[in-house]
Amino acid sequence: MRPILLQGHERSLTQIKFNAEGDLLFSCSKDHIINVWFSHNGERLGTYDGHNGTVWTIDVDSQSRFLVSGSADNQLRLWNVANGKCLYVWEFPTAVKRVAFNDDDESVVCITEQRMGHQGAIRVFKINRDGDGTDQPSEPEYMFNPVGSKATVCAFTYTPNLILTGHESGKVALFDIVTGSEVENNERAHMDTVTDLQLSPDRSYFLTSSKDKTARLHDTKTLRVLKTYTTETPLNSASLAPNRPYVLLGGGQEAMQVTTTSLRQGKFETRFWHKVLEEEVGRVKGHFGPINTIAVHPVGTCYASGGEDGFVRVHHFDESYFRAKPYGDLDIED
Repeated sequence: MRPILLQGHERSLTQIKFNAEGDLLFSCSKDHIINVWFSHNGERLGTYDGHNGTVWTIDVDSQSRFLVSGSADNQLRLWNVANGKCLYVWEFPTAVKRVAFNDDDESVVCITEQRMGHQGAIRVFKINRDGDGTDQPSEPEYMFNPVGSKATVCAFTYTPNLILTGHESGKVALFDIVTGSEVENNERAHMDTVTDLQLSPDRSYFLTSSKDKTARLHDTKTLRVLKTYTTETPLNSASLAPNRPYVLLGGGQEAMQVTTTSLRQGKFETRFWHKVLEEEVGRVKGHFGPINTIAVHPVGTCYASGGEDGFVRVHHFDESYFRAKPYGDLDIED
């Protein structure tokens, strides 16, 4: 499993994302640039220039037509994926920390930070898909301020008007975007900040990672914790491998403590855990700093990780990965 090294960022990665087909990989980082790559050979297709601060988050719609990005320059931008043009800019009082499309690409949810007297807010924008995409509503369709611990990650669920949020205190909650009220919550989902939240393909369960050194699988409807994967290092990202019972976890100590530890001790590997049996099954080394973000190809043929070292590494799985019998002699039928 030889990695393809993607060198297109000068500073640490913040998020990477495959499109729905998996032929394109989007990456954003603290150097203000968003890159798009061909996932099969690591060739760079282009960049999306325009942000004036760290780009914290990106998401692409299911048709690979629009890309949204949120940045520390207090902007949410809508881009044309094909030609790299910026179609619309929404301005906020504080930085945008997380964006996500819903499953039919009609809406985008974004979290803005709690800073300088401004409350943390969650806004939902209706995306106008008619024409060239430059004619967008400037005001959010819904907006509310979640009370209590500030939200760090969010995603739409399969139920209309319900969004999932992960918070700094470690709580996971379901919010109704129309009323802005908390429908369901699990205060003790994690003991520390939730760093990533990724949904299963059918959005019926989701995986979170946290600074408390664990990743957890939750039921979307009840927020019940189904599985827990406990490691010995703070986790920054967790992703589900489609068609195989694995979860991929990435993390490592904070960048400021790294200089005092060796590479092996820094735990900068991507860990593969068995989703059902909750056992670690393998590790992949490579990054020279903590892994900030992980994404798996939607068909499960490869995965990509982005690190504090500014590199994206794309690993295409070997034949043996697909031949392995994760349940022993038991055959699982889809």
